[in-house]
Amino acid sequence: MHYAGIDLHKRSLTVCVIDSLTGETFDRRFNCSNVAAIRDFFSEIKPFEAVIEASASYEWLWLLLEPVANRLVLAHPKKLRIIAESMRKSDRHDAYFLAWLLSLDSIPEARRPSPRRREYQQLVRHRRFLVQERSSLRTKVRAILANRNLDAKGLFSTNGRQYLAGLELPAAERFCVDEYMTMLAGLEASLCRAEKALGDFRKQACAEERDNHAIVTSVPGVGAGTADIVLSSLGDVNRFPTVKKCTAYSGLIPGFRESDRTRRELKITKEGPRILRWALVQAAWRAVRLSKYWCAIFERLAARRGRKKAIVAIARRLLAVIYTLLKSGKHYVEAEPPRTHPAPANT
Repeated sequence: MHYAGIDLHKRSLTVCVIDSLTGETFDRRFNCSNVAAIRDFFSEIKPFEAVIEASASYEWLWLLLEPVANRLVLAHPKKLRIIAESMRKSDRHDAYFLAWLLSLDSIPEARRPSPRRREYQQLVRHRRFLVQERSSLRTKVRAILANRNLDAKGLFSTNGRQYLAGLELPAAERFCVDEYMTMLAGLEASLCRAEKALGDFRKQACAEERDNHAIVTSVPGVGAGTADIVLSSLGDVNRFPTVKKCTAYSGLIPGFRESDRTRRELKITKEGPRILRWALVQAAWRAVRLSKYWCAIFERLAARRGRKKAIVAIARRLLAVIYTLLKSGKHYVEAEPPRTHPAPANT
């Protein structure tokens, strides 16, 4: 058996192969554009197992090697940080280290999303990109008008656009506003197409996926868009054995430093998908406004820790609730707001 460690970059990859029978090693370097040479090389060393780090561009190589490999392993890059911290940092050394760990069956594995989940993530992230660009352009238009004390509510409604078209502005500012509004019209059309693509994607979902979407949207503050982000980011919740593992994946849990009897709380870890944290925090603000239960918890936490830390705690608890509901297959039922104890009277 041959064990191949692959150090993959955008334009090139380095392969180190360990022969389990003789212990000999050899390495090769390829341009990523030379797909035929890569395929021929791995066909010649069969049977083999290979390991690839979970980088941004590993999917094409995985699909290329999957038909000929006895086993492919996706390595967790953070848990292999020892490579980046090595004094002998080089592509050949990194590839050899991966092959050596694979031969010992000691690779910390990352989970590879299914093709459907990968498509789901692409659609969701594209929609978020369009929403962010739309917000950015709206902010630029408002900034120009605010400098003239002309900003108004409902600026991007039908009446607001008529108001904007009738304003007298200097030529340069009028040109910029018109350009921004033209780009806004294009973005809104793209956003409509993205929403339609997501709607079509949901129609192709199995019964379990549709049920999960309905369960997540039953939670206060969680709409269809937020549910898409949560479900595409988490995938199958059964891969998280506990609710703590799920919230840790989101990066919403605080880190800590502990030594002997001293323990110091740190900021949240911010690991995992950034889009998931953003969606949960937005959902938390909506839940606080819409639900008496979540509002009471938020006010109690805000009194002790401040509003920013309190809303992050609410986002973490919302994710814990979503995880529990998905595991049980039940819809959200609002609980009674927690009772607050009256402050003692001054004597």
